[in-house]
Amino acid sequence: MGVQRLIVGISGASGAAYGVRLLEVLRAMDVESHLVMSRAGEMTIGYETAHKPTDVAALAHTRYNVNDVGAAIASGSFKTLGMIIAPCSVRTMSEIATGVTSSLLTRAADVILKERRPLILLVRETPLHLGHLRTMTQLAEMGAIIAPPVPALYAEPQSITELVDQSVARALDLLGLDTPGAKRWGEDLAKGRRRANEEGNDP
Repeated sequence: MGVQRLIVGISGASGAAYGVRLLEVLRAMDVESHLVMSRAGEMTIGYETAHKPTDVAALAHTRYNVNDVGAAIASGSFKTLGMIIAPCSVRTMSEIATGVTSSLLTRAADVILKERRPLILLVRETPLHLGHLRTMTQLAEMGAIIAPPVPALYAEPQSITELVDQSVARALDLLGLDTPGAKRWGEDLAKGRRRANEEGNDP
């Protein structure tokens, strides 16, 4: 595949900032983003961010209507690196797990799984009941990667933006895409502190 393409899904779960930031990072990395947002996802963007859904759509290389089940990303012959759903709601996760897909968002995810491409789900829900956990197990057995955007506190984030950036970078790591500015343990982090501790313990 000459051009690198990634499908980005934004569902209605809290955490719209993850999807918005992912689109911004992909644009900076010159990776084609193919965006599909659920209706609830568009609403959450308005609730949680300063963006309008049209602003977010403009960040993508191509944006698809959630009801357009005949879109390019609904076919396995449309080659991509995979798909990230950020954030991923429990409803979206559950539809994908059953294979009974009612929109382009979940249809595209189903296609990614059948083509054995990476499907990364930034599931945003807590606490989780047994049904949620069983659904996640089923998805993992099907080949999906469950990647809740857990704060990387070892990176000593100073803002919500830094928390979001680190989660986005870790999701892109799973696709082999190296995000500039990502803080990494053993490279950017811990070495200096370990060295300081060792020097402090010198006899």
